[in-house]
Amino acid sequence: MSTELTGAEITIRCLQEEGVSHIFGYPGGAVLFLYDELFKQDKVKHILVRHEQAALHAADGYARSSNKVGVALVTSGPGVTNAVTGIATAYMDSIPMVIISGQVPTAAIGQDAFQEVDTVGITRPCVKHNFLVKDVSELAVTIKKAFYIASTGRPGPVLVDIPKDVTQQKAEFHYPASISLRSYSPVINGDAQQLRKAVQMILEAKRPMVYTGGGVILDDAAAELTELVQMLNFPCTSTLMGLGGYPATDRQFVGMLGMHGTYEANMAMQYCDVLIAVGARFDDRVIGNPKHFYSEERKIIHIDIDPSSISKRVKVDVPIVGSVSAVLKELIMLLRAGRETTDVHALNKWWEQVELWRARDCLKYDRSASVIKPQLVVEKLYEITGGDAFITSDVGQHQMWAAQFYKFDKPRRWVNSGGLGTMGFGLPSAMGVQMANPGSTVACITGEASIQMCIQELSTCKQYRLPIKIINLNNRYMGMVRQWQEFFHGNRYAESYMDALPDFVKLAESYGHVGMRIDKPEDIDGALREAFKLEEQLVFMDFITDQTENVFPMVPGGKGLSEMILV
Repeated sequence: MSTELTGAEITIRCLQEEGVSHIFGYPGGAVLFLYDELFKQDKVKHILVRHEQAALHAADGYARSSNKVGVALVTSGPGVTNAVTGIATAYMDSIPMVIISGQVPTAAIGQDAFQEVDTVGITRPCVKHNFLVKDVSELAVTIKKAFYIASTGRPGPVLVDIPKDVTQQKAEFHYPASISLRSYSPVINGDAQQLRKAVQMILEAKRPMVYTGGGVILDDAAAELTELVQMLNFPCTSTLMGLGGYPATDRQFVGMLGMHGTYEANMAMQYCDVLIAVGARFDDRVIGNPKHFYSEERKIIHIDIDPSSISKRVKVDVPIVGSVSAVLKELIMLLRAGRETTDVHALNKWWEQVELWRARDCLKYDRSASVIKPQLVVEKLYEITGGDAFITSDVGQHQMWAAQFYKFDKPRRWVNSGGLGTMGFGLPSAMGVQMANPGSTVACITGEASIQMCIQELSTCKQYRLPIKIINLNNRYMGMVRQWQEFFHGNRYAESYMDALPDFVKLAESYGHVGMRIDKPEDIDGALREAFKLEEQLVFMDFITDQTENVFPMVPGGKGLSEMILV
């Protein structure tokens, strides 16, 4: 006997069928029937944020740290437009998310109704796909499609726009166990011929390099990557998004590459003769000027689930489309089965060169300074947490220092906005991480400019008792903007100084949290240890740091990888 349910009931039942445990959102008129059904059940827990942007960032952090699909719920009009920044953030970093948005009743669509926007049109450029559901009988299968598209192939955000009247109408509920789409069929296994070409190229390499990106993290391929790299004894580097895919404390890891990458990583990337690119996209922050990158001869193997990412910015020699984990397993199997081995003599000479580059100690800074150096705070944070914390960040200098000085040995521990570079991401994403990983240590590394973008989420943290530790590296500037103004704009610090800052200690306390102000280097260790002892409380640590400190190395815009500015 079939049961008819309202569209609102169907939506919540679909979420339950997908095993969704948390949904982040903010109510409004167009989604009240959905909220009514959420209220009637207890399988899906709703987290009330204070701004829709935060709902998306929290769902994003939840997804990145758990390998589950993040889910957000927003109302029509300003609810959707407030959410667009979070949707675009997830899109740029290929994060699996499903966004359910309310819409005005179907009869009012296109009539400039109260709180109406063209949600499908507005979000089309920054979603993997989107749907407008006008027939309640299509609702369940559409939500199934949304979760399938979001989580397969190259992941990404998928939006389902539901008019208010559709949430009231009734239909029989049937949630398909599986789904297939004729026009969407991601390739999983690599082409056999291309794999054999790749193996031969790897074996002939004299100066090899493994370059890894966020695709390793997204496909849970860290174990396969580590096995391959250690089997071959090749140097390995990572993009900002790929940190944790290969253990940072291992000798073969030469650090992050790119605009603020290490000297050894950038030089090895530029002068290798065979490059194995794994789940990375050769973006502008990684290789700098493509003409400079092309100035050196090299063969490139590129492994990626998304064929459109291959040869997009850099022409490659052996493209392999497929799941990163599946392709790496196939490569490992072929290499183990073969009789040939790598050129050990040439590889030893290459490692000698890499170690000479590494000896430059490009991340050195003044450890004896009388003011707090932000790098020291991150190093102490790493030491005190044993390198085992979940670290979220906002965007700017503090983000780069976190990437450089916190050594990520595990995947999904580093959560930041790489592609879009979204200020305000750090705190709400930390909320999502804490929800996905209860009992785990979660720290948000931020700056006084970024934290104010979504600081109202301190209220959400209080409501849900989220014991996040906030590391505010406060230099009273939009640090990265100031750094560029110093280098390229004649020290004209146009609107980059943060005047009239709040007392962050009092502000944190006003939200019911613990606040600390630290302005002496000798107090860093004690303050961090005290904060992390408060396991059930959010602690806001306001570190007053050196205003003049810059992030090095730095590849200026338009320059090549080997054209770094060093300390």
